[in-house]
Amino acid sequence: MSNQQLPDGFEVLEPFVDFWAVHGTANRDARRTESTDAQRKAFYQIAKDHVPRALEYLDQTPLGELDAKQTNLMNLLLAFAHVVNAVELLDKGEAKHAQFRAAMPFIRSTADLPA
Repeated sequence: MSNQQLPDGFEVLEPFVDFWAVHGTANRDARRTESTDAQRKAFYQIAKDHVPRALEYLDQTPLGELDAKQTNLMNLLLAFAHVVNAVELLDKGEAKHAQFRAAMPFIRSTADLPA
């Protein structure tokens, strides 16, 4: 029996599912804050090359019809949006920025609305 949590073709992203593929903007923001620089960069380095193909794949299914594996992939991509900001924009400033996020946390976003 397979423990695969993502659709076929995205196995390279499996090691990141348990930590990063969480539901809800607030949870993704919390993962960003509690992650280490090494965790963020490892996820970023692997995921960045697969994001366009993953988006193209998910675009083939309406949001309200995603199965569990597709939902994990979507949550992973939404987490990647947080990680991109941390890695590409803030880099060494991420720790300082995390202090401000704690004062003004994400509560929800349009990604949290039902499809």
